Amino acid sequence: MVELASRHGVSLPPALTDEWPPQLSAADERGWFRFQRLYDTARSVLRTANDLYRLVREIAEDELAEGSRWLELQADPSGYASRFGGITAFTELLLDAAATAAQATGVGIAIIIAANRTRHPMDARVLARLAAQFAGRGVVGFGLSNDERRGPAEDFERAFAIAGRAGLLLVPHGGELLGAASVTATLDRLRADRIGHGIRAVEDPELVKRLATAGVTLEVCPSSNVGLGVFPDAAAVPVRTLFEAGVPVALGADDPLLFGRRLVRQYEIARDVHGFSPQELAELARMSVLGSAAPASVQTRLLTAIDTWLNP
Repeated sequence: MVELASRHGVSLPPALTDEWPPQLSAADERGWFRFQRLYDTARSVLRTANDLYRLVREIAEDELAEGSRWLELQADPSGYASRFGGITAFTELLLDAAATAAQATGVGIAIIIAANRTRHPMDARVLARLAAQFAGRGVVGFGLSNDERRGPAEDFERAFAIAGRAGLLLVPHGGELLGAASVTATLDRLRADRIGHGIRAVEDPELVKRLATAGVTLEVCPSSNVGLGVFPDAAAVPVRTLFEAGVPVALGADDPLLFGRRLVRQYEIARDVHGFSPQELAELARMSVLGSAAPASVQTRLLTAIDTWLNP
């Protein structure tokens, strides 16, 4: 980011350089706006095709070093359309960058196209049709991100119906900045297969049972939850509660650029803060694989590797 900013004449705030990782909080909309502004500033350094190829390659290299072997990268093409010739051209470029990085590193990479809650639902439908166009060609899912408080799930129901008909994994965010009702809305209105965060579901025991029964995976990101002020510390993140209730949990780092912690640290939190045993850590890893859109052959290989780690 710093090198590309220098090359393209982008001015970065101290929070992205001298004070990294930045001090963040999403307890109110002003705090979320600061987080979003830093995120937008960071991605503004992507100006050329080579920038994008470099970014995806380095993501794959970093995640390979963390032990990951399958990545599902989420992007909103509309945020890059003006610099890369439109949403279709950007998506084609991103998919080629992903394929190139996968070949170079051996890490499987798929793309999730995500709509923005703060934009008009019509924009989400356009992106859903785009995702459907590339279903089976590297795009595996359709998501919904940004501030839950500004875009209720029901506004995006038609977009998710379009993506669902294309056979895409439906992976909206929910239950992070808002409570359990936000998680319920992703299930009832968006037919979520997997939910970004979803941790506030613990506020409704019946909802937790529903998630467990339906096998809906929650992407739980402890460092992010603490970094944005959703929970005061890692011990308060309900990883153990969800796990013991039978809810599939896929640990994730969310955005390491802004939170300063990658995947291994999330497993260390589960082990050191929440007391997960090696067997339970292996089960968390299995849940992550099974909650993904990785092809069956890839899932089998990854599950075998987890078993080998547990019983070398």
